[in-house]
Amino acid sequence: MTPTAVLRRLALNASRTSRAFHSSSRVFIKVGDKIPNLDVLVESSPGNKVNLSEAITGKALIIGVPAAFSPSCSNSHIPGYINHKNLKSAGDVFVVAVNDPFVTKAWAEALDPTGSSGIRFLGDPTAKFTEALDLAFDGTAIFGGPRSKRYALEIEDGKVKAIHVEPDNTGLNVSAAEKVLG
Repeated sequence: MTPTAVLRRLALNASRTSRAFHSSSRVFIKVGDKIPNLDVLVESSPGNKVNLSEAITGKALIIGVPAAFSPSCSNSHIPGYINHKNLKSAGDVFVVAVNDPFVTKAWAEALDPTGSSGIRFLGDPTAKFTEALDLAFDGTAIFGGPRSKRYALEIEDGKVKAIHVEPDNTGLNVSAAEKVLG
């Protein structure tokens, strides 16, 4: 290989490497974006697919959590929404967890036994919806695989109006009900 060819190959590899390496996280979903058009979320059973890009027609809130039944999600985060006085003004509310539909159904029954809050609990068993938002993180050490960052997305007419993502992925501050709903 000629010296010129070697230099070209090194430059090409450096270019590829620099594109793959970012000093800060890429944010796929941003204000003004549409919700991904995916049939991967499930509600109560594997056959009950929910496509949020089709299901949301007006005002809505999508709350992402790392795991159903985890302490912070079950004791603080979602109960904060269920019990918040302004919940009804948020429009349709969906909780998305990287869990199977049986787990999210059981979790919904444990947190909101009568379903009076109107919150819908959705499983993202393959994490494809969460990954499409670019809100996944490697939760292998704690949860055994990829999980969702803790977030809340305010939606209007199918587009993101506001984003509240926890900077450390799992903390509970910017996505808490009192911060999102007022």
